[in-house]
Amino acid sequence: MLNMFLRSRELLLLVAIAALLVVVTWRFPGFITLANLANVYNDTSILIILALGQMVVILTRCIDLSMAANLALCGMVAAMLNFYVPGLPVLLLVLIAVVLGTALGAINGLLVWKLDIPPIVVTLGTMTIFRGTIFLLSGGAWINAHQMSDLFKSLPRGTIAGMPVLSWLSLAVIAAMLLVMRRTPTGRAFYAVGGNPHAAVYTGLDVGYTRFKAYCLSGGFAGLAGYLWVSRYAVAYVDIAAGFELDVVAACVIGGISIAGGVGTVPGAVLGALFLGIIKNALPVVNISPFAQMAISGTVIIIAVAVNARAERRKGRVILKRAEHVA
Repeated sequence: MLNMFLRSRELLLLVAIAALLVVVTWRFPGFITLANLANVYNDTSILIILALGQMVVILTRCIDLSMAANLALCGMVAAMLNFYVPGLPVLLLVLIAVVLGTALGAINGLLVWKLDIPPIVVTLGTMTIFRGTIFLLSGGAWINAHQMSDLFKSLPRGTIAGMPVLSWLSLAVIAAMLLVMRRTPTGRAFYAVGGNPHAAVYTGLDVGYTRFKAYCLSGGFAGLAGYLWVSRYAVAYVDIAAGFELDVVAACVIGGISIAGGVGTVPGAVLGALFLGIIKNALPVVNISPFAQMAISGTVIIIAVAVNARAERRKGRVILKRAEHVA
């Protein structure tokens, strides 16, 4: 029973989150109220959406470092359309952001698939291109709250059954991803391609096309997050979410998504994002300096990577022992 518990990253994360909440509550009792925890979840919703997109890419042994730049470009386009064409329905703007994000993700996927360029090189390059495109479109200017329509700003801030629409959207994305990853051939293909690309080919899977689909999905989530970010914070500029791609990767790693591919779950990615979100919300409350916050976040990431690597080595030893026993 204990071994099963220790092997479950989700259970370990739940315990770690509970322990973190206990420590923070000891210093600041008001943090653990239901209303505040709901606010923390709402603050983490965009990170959760992006982490689920990044999870799919990492499962296929790739990475998407352009997610935050994709988010920023889609958010800027949505804000500019709202400013220059104020009559456009907000839902249409959301759709445009998602489609644009998917197209930008498809560019990454095509470069990785057809030109066989390493994913980290592709996405570092497109990250710079996307940021540069924002500057070309906007001329470096900001779009502020007074230049956005009230409806444009109100969608993620509205409430349904007492909970913000932003939180509901993240829950809907979680539910959709659980369905995709557990019940569809595409979800199983993501795991197969990341687990063993050579074996996946023999089962009839197209490794490159599967990775292309993963990048499209990641891009679509980035596009959705772009609108949500810009409308929620009511500002659009070139450097929106600069460096946020590192938080997204960190959330995946903390959640047990293996950088080597093929290992990871939707609950793990969500819990990893929540763990990071709680840290970022809790540390300022207990008066820890921003520099110490960065050090703590970095330490957590390193520990998570070390735990993942150790778990993967342990699995390898088990396989070898079984092989020796059979021999």
